[in-house]
Amino acid sequence: MTTNNSWLLVDDDAAFLQILQRALKRHGIDATCSHSHAEALEALDTQPFQNCVLDLNLAGESGLQLLPELLAKQPGLEVLVLTGYGSIATAVEAMRRGATNYLCKPVNVQQLLGGFEPLAMAPELRKEPPSVEEMEWEHIQRVLNEHEGNVSATARALHMHRRTLQRKLQKHSRWRS
Repeated sequence: MTTNNSWLLVDDDAAFLQILQRALKRHGIDATCSHSHAEALEALDTQPFQNCVLDLNLAGESGLQLLPELLAKQPGLEVLVLTGYGSIATAVEAMRRGATNYLCKPVNVQQLLGGFEPLAMAPELRKEPPSVEEMEWEHIQRVLNEHEGNVSATARALHMHRRTLQRKLQKHSRWRS
């Protein structure tokens, strides 16, 4: 196994990892799967990796918390963060913590491979301004991130009832699917 074609995949969805691992193998990439924070760190102790695909939500744990630990173990590691609940706030935080790129699920293998290309090669960003709903979602995500995912603390900071916030989060997750 060469480090040039060795990837670490970190996601708690076993089916997604298996499909992704097979797809990458067809592109000549050897991928090791980890389903948790601890498994990912153990995998880094066994071999060097060139790239890492890291899910933002690992069965209740934050991939953002794991990101600096991955980079501390292997400083040259390129980490692409994946999420089903994308927001500008979490994208900025992922990049601040050392991520190479940030993509929203669902993604295909070509998008993942392109996600490790230099940002100069990235497609042009959207030109129209965000909608009010998108701006509200971004603000909610920023405050949620500041409170480390704690919905009750986020609701208090937003001066919003907790159930109202939960409905907004649930509604948005259905909309994103």
